[in-house]
Amino acid sequence: MSFERESRGFTLLEVLLAVLILGFGLTGIIVAMMQSQRAILASSYLETAQEVMDMGDMAYPLADVRDPEDAQNGLDVREQKATELWERINAEEKLSRKQEEKYHGYTWEREWLNKNDDEELERLGGLHVVRVTVRWGDRFRGHGEKESYITLWRKAE
Repeated sequence: MSFERESRGFTLLEVLLAVLILGFGLTGIIVAMMQSQRAILASSYLETAQEVMDMGDMAYPLADVRDPEDAQNGLDVREQKATELWERINAEEKLSRKQEEKYHGYTWEREWLNKNDDEELERLGGLHVVRVTVRWGDRFRGHGEKESYITLWRKAE
């Protein structure tokens, strides 16, 4: 008399273990997809920010600055919309609807950092420190983002 039993299926424990492993795997895949989607979106925002930085540098080139305190063409330039920069660069050609949507909410600003610091200006050998900042997003709701860079300018003699 033999008590051997033939097994033709999976036990409940084996099924639960397989479902648990599958669940962990799928969760990892979904998290990775969400992170890569966020990275792609962030890179498109940064690409547009770089374009706005370039437009600002074309609209207000540092090479044209003669007097750093000149209100019209000095080192300090108030915050401007990307569409205003485009109009200053290329008044004849209007932005397309797609471009207007792309640049909506982006602003550009140039700020003279060592404006009132004569000691630092002397220490740097007459180099003026200038920061260019591009902002986008909804700053009023706390979702604003910005990208900036620092450059140096010296008065032509």
